[in-house]
Amino acid sequence: MALTRETMTDEQRKSVAIEYLKAFDNGGITSAGESILDLFADDAQVYFPKWGLATGKDEIGRLFGDVGGTLTSITHHYSHFNCCFIYLDPDYAAQDTARYPWLAAQ
Repeated sequence: MALTRETMTDEQRKSVAIEYLKAFDNGGITSAGESILDLFADDAQVYFPKWGLATGKDEIGRLFGDVGGTLTSITHHYSHFNCCFIYLDPDYAAQDTARYPWLAAQ
């Protein structure tokens, strides 16, 4: 999939988002056989609860490795996406560390 560094249309952004989800479902490999990290700009940032903010492809790769290591499988039903949900972590005190290897090691 050819990515552009120019301003993207809504349809182009949707296409990248769907490719990201498909790659996540395919163990991090895009439909073109490339790494999911190739979908990110060099200075991209990703936030995941309990992991924190990952900046740049190297940190994003570590985040995906850590989080992915806690999953046995994942499937997104992207053909049915039509709304956005906001997640609020109920573990306000950050005491739930046993299920997250990168936290348990600290």
